[in-house]
Amino acid sequence: MSVLDSKVPKGPLKTKWTDYKNKINLVNPANKRNIDVIVVGTGLAGGSASATLAELGYNVKTFCYQDSPRRAHSIAAQGGINAAKNYQGDGDSTYRLFYDTVKGGDYRSREANVYRLAEVSANIIDQCVAQGVPFARDYGGLLDNRSFGGVLVSRTFYAKGQTGQQLLLGAYSAMNRQIARGKITPFNRHEMLDVVKVDGKARGIIARNLVTGEIERHSAHAVVIASGGYGNVYFLSTNAMGSNATAAWKIHKKGAFFANPCYTQIHPTCIPRSGDYQSKLTLMSESLRNDGRIWVPKSLDDVKAIREGKKKPTDLSEDERDYYLERRYPAFGNLVPRDVASRAAKERCDAGYGVNATGEAVYLDFASAIERYGKEQAKIHNITNASAEKIYELGAAIVKAKYGNLFQMYEKIVDQDPYKTPMMIYPAVHYTMGGVWVDYNLMTTVEGLYCIGEANFSDHGANRLGASALMQGLADGYFVLPYTIGDYLSHEIRTGKISTDSPEFDAAEKEVKEKINFFIKNKGLHSVDYYHKKLGKIMWDKCGMSRNAEGLKEAMAEIKALREDFYKNVSVPGNANELNAELEKAGRVADFLELGELFAKDALVREESCGGHFREESVEIGGEQAGEAKRNDVDFAFVSAWEYKGEPADAVLHKEQLEFNEIELKQRSYK
Repeated sequence: MSVLDSKVPKGPLKTKWTDYKNKINLVNPANKRNIDVIVVGTGLAGGSASATLAELGYNVKTFCYQDSPRRAHSIAAQGGINAAKNYQGDGDSTYRLFYDTVKGGDYRSREANVYRLAEVSANIIDQCVAQGVPFARDYGGLLDNRSFGGVLVSRTFYAKGQTGQQLLLGAYSAMNRQIARGKITPFNRHEMLDVVKVDGKARGIIARNLVTGEIERHSAHAVVIASGGYGNVYFLSTNAMGSNATAAWKIHKKGAFFANPCYTQIHPTCIPRSGDYQSKLTLMSESLRNDGRIWVPKSLDDVKAIREGKKKPTDLSEDERDYYLERRYPAFGNLVPRDVASRAAKERCDAGYGVNATGEAVYLDFASAIERYGKEQAKIHNITNASAEKIYELGAAIVKAKYGNLFQMYEKIVDQDPYKTPMMIYPAVHYTMGGVWVDYNLMTTVEGLYCIGEANFSDHGANRLGASALMQGLADGYFVLPYTIGDYLSHEIRTGKISTDSPEFDAAEKEVKEKINFFIKNKGLHSVDYYHKKLGKIMWDKCGMSRNAEGLKEAMAEIKALREDFYKNVSVPGNANELNAELEKAGRVADFLELGELFAKDALVREESCGGHFREESVEIGGEQAGEAKRNDVDFAFVSAWEYKGEPADAVLHKEQLEFNEIELKQRSYK
């Protein structure tokens, strides 16, 4: 296997990026107009990169499978975006954001990339405000902040529960300006099905027009993949059903290494599944944990009564409730990192305390917040001896102003009023921590092929702090890639237009068409979803939050057998030369069936518990299963770092000290 060169600049972390930019090769404006760049994916990373590259003068082609970049899955991000501006004066800084991000990622992030991310974070907010993004503001008109899990400061900028949507509209408006100027040529309703390499360099893509079925060739001097994550390998996830791994997986098969494929973030605040008929799960913003308190009944008798409808959660007194995060992690309480909150919820439900019919739910309760805000508002409005009803009315209005659209969404799905009864939540597959390996320049192991945003592996390690996905996507697109790609493109000034009439394009198109024709002609017994659901069950049961060597070996064998059956018995109705959603899904599930096996293989060789994943054998801490197995320098990170207060005291084995030097953790990759 090739040696991976991260190309991280030498010198102290805090000066790496500045020094690097001062010495990097540039392309002058007159030459930029002769250089073409393809960007696959138009979410926050792809949209911001496309707009910025076009603004600089490059000719950009954008590709997305949606009918508009506005529908990219970035729109689903709700709670906010991190930035180290310290508007609250509560001690935040670039260093603290860097530290929290590396610590929250279980020390598996690339430190140089994360420090750069923290550095440029403040610029993102200025950029987005200039675009008109309607961030929330405080009473004085200044931008407001709220806190998110895993941190002790308020650094998250937000627009109610619609932050991703508003940021995406900002990037989309910047794209539209360049489309009007002719610097961006958009190809909506197109899906990239392969990358084309010429003399070892990425020189274009093969794409399918999803409306007509036409196979198209597109060339460029560089290709940027910004296609998001692969959480849908689990079938049930918080991702849109169209979110897929195809672009990232196709470049992997052409030589771009994957890193950390088995690390997946399990989001703690998802609406629980209600049956086997669902095709996706619905995410509730983590920002709800600012004011919501998470609990389960202390008594199994109460759990049984609630499940049978004999009791309501509001019938239980405070003494009958177990606010288990506040009990276990008093320093962070309900704002522990996502992996800690997810593992704790699963542990309580596995112990029998799940409160819904499937036994897979805990409560997220806003009663205390409503009362607290109500009393505060009563004082502000000089209302003496306010009744309980008035306090509730005043408090509910504040909660509605902060989270109203989220509460409305919950009520529409569950048919319960979360102002009057606690929400039910359960962990679900969300963001993918692994992805395509990239160096400091965001280039993959294929020359001229870049990968940004969630599709790459670099910034989050084994877990992600809330509100950092938007930060990474926009940092890569607005402030990092536009610099680093110039270093490569400065050597392409004399290359001239890349022709699509070449043996390499011929071969790639032929391979794509053969795959499509196979699916159309293969009159099998089962639908694509039949196989996707089976794969998802294997992945969740054996490669999800709980993992062990035996189960992972079984998963690899089962996925291989499922893949073989898929190619024998999958049925794809319709034709290739038309809008055909089943054909689209067939190609994507074929990629998931390959990625799933790599996923399990990677998990098998990682013997530690890390991020959101338990690795057996588990140990007992204070009479409760903590789910950690190996006792080494980075295991038990969630115990020591997040101040577990259980007994016995010697369960806290290590106090990790982050090393700010030129260490880069080895990333296992498979070609």
